[in-house]
Amino acid sequence: MSLTEIKAEIPFDAVEASDAVLLELGLENWSLLEDTIARRAWVVGIFPDDETARERWTTLRSLLPSGPLSEPTPRALADGEWRDSYRQHFQAWQFGRLHWVPRWERESFRPPPGDAVLWLDPGMAFGTGNHETTRLCVERLVPLVRPGSRVIDAGCGSGILALSAALLGAREVAAFDTDAEAVRISRENAELNGLSDRVSFLIGDLSWLAGRQGDVLLANIQADVLTRHARELTAAVAPGGTLILSGILAAELELVRTAFAEIAPAWISDSRTLGEWADLALQRP
Repeated sequence: MSLTEIKAEIPFDAVEASDAVLLELGLENWSLLEDTIARRAWVVGIFPDDETARERWTTLRSLLPSGPLSEPTPRALADGEWRDSYRQHFQAWQFGRLHWVPRWERESFRPPPGDAVLWLDPGMAFGTGNHETTRLCVERLVPLVRPGSRVIDAGCGSGILALSAALLGAREVAAFDTDAEAVRISRENAELNGLSDRVSFLIGDLSWLAGRQGDVLLANIQADVLTRHARELTAAVAPGGTLILSGILAAELELVRTAFAEIAPAWISDSRTLGEWADLALQRP
C-alpha cells in the first residue's frame, strides 16, 4: 500500500487549538506530533496520493489557528511505513479490567489474571483511546455494558468502542462511520481480536439509525453534528438505555445539554470534563 505524507511544522503554543480544529471539523487523516522537550510540533497528514495531499493541505492551512512555520512538501511513503509512523504515539492503557494495547506489543504485554485485552492497530483512523474524547466514552461504556446488551457506535473510528463492548459481553454490536478507511481498519481490528462475528462495521451516517435502537448508543462526534441530529440520536435509544455523547469542547457543553434537554426533558443527564473536552450521558426513562 503506497501512500503520501505531508508534514508541516506549526508553532508549539498552537497545538491545543490546532487539535481542536482537527476534531471539531472532523478532518480525516490528520494528526499532531509533539516534541515537548524541544517545544516543536507538526501537523501530519497521510493520503492516497500527492495531489490529494496538496488539496487537503490547502484546505487545512486556511483553518489552522496559526500558519505553518514553513510550507510542507509531500513525500511518498514506502509500503507499510505509514503504519510504523503511528507507533510512536499509540501507548497501551487501561480502564478497570480492560486493556487497550497496540498489536506490536502482543508478544511482550502480560495483563493481570482475569483482565481482558483488546489488541489494536489504529492505522490512519481516529480513535486509539489516547484522545480525551475516546477515553470519556470508554469510561462510560465499561460499567454500562452487560451480557445481552445491544450497543451502537456512531462514528466508530478504529473500532475501539464497539470492540470493547463486544469484549465486555454485549449481545449485539453495530458500528458505522462515514470514512471507508476507518471501517476497513475497524474490521481489521475485529479480525485481530477474533471478534469479526460479534461486531458489524459498515459505512454510513446518522441516517442509519432510523428504525433502530440500542441499550447503549455512543456518538463521539463534534458538537454541531450532535445538536443537529439530537432527535435521531435520542430516538435510537431503547427505554432504560443510555446515550453517551462525546467530541464536545467543554465550552460547548451547555449548548449541547440544552439542545438535548429540549427534545428529551425527562432524561437524566450527567457530564464530565477531561482537559478541554467534555461528555454528556443521557439516560432514557
